Amino acid sequence: MPKNQVMSANAAAPGGSYSHGIEANGFLFTAGFGPKSPTTGEVVGTAVAEQTRQTLDNLAAVLAERGLDFSNVVKVTCHLQNLLEDFAEYDAVYREYFEEPYPARTTVGSQLAHILVEIDVVAVLD
Repeated sequence: MPKNQVMSANAAAPGGSYSHGIEANGFLFTAGFGPKSPTTGEVVGTAVAEQTRQTLDNLAAVLAERGLDFSNVVKVTCHLQNLLEDFAEYDAVYREYFEEPYPARTTVGSQLAHILVEIDVVAVLD
């Protein structure tokens, strides 16, 4: 199975040994992104809304590398540090980026390292 690496200068640099995305079998699978600035590498925002926006902006940059946007996304996985407290605020921002029919989505509470949100997506390639 051939696979191609996708990297974007407009998304936060990887913090470890992984790619921004991998293209395989007609899909783009992204890494989990958090709210780090692509220019400074620092976490953007202290509230889940700000952090969700930056996280989705990072993902948008990776999608754009392949000429895609959020309308191509078929699956979203989201990890929230404070699931019960932050879900409504996270979901409100999510709706700014995604339109119906919404992708399938899994949202779970997770122990995250100094961030409130991490998101990865699967998108269909054109």
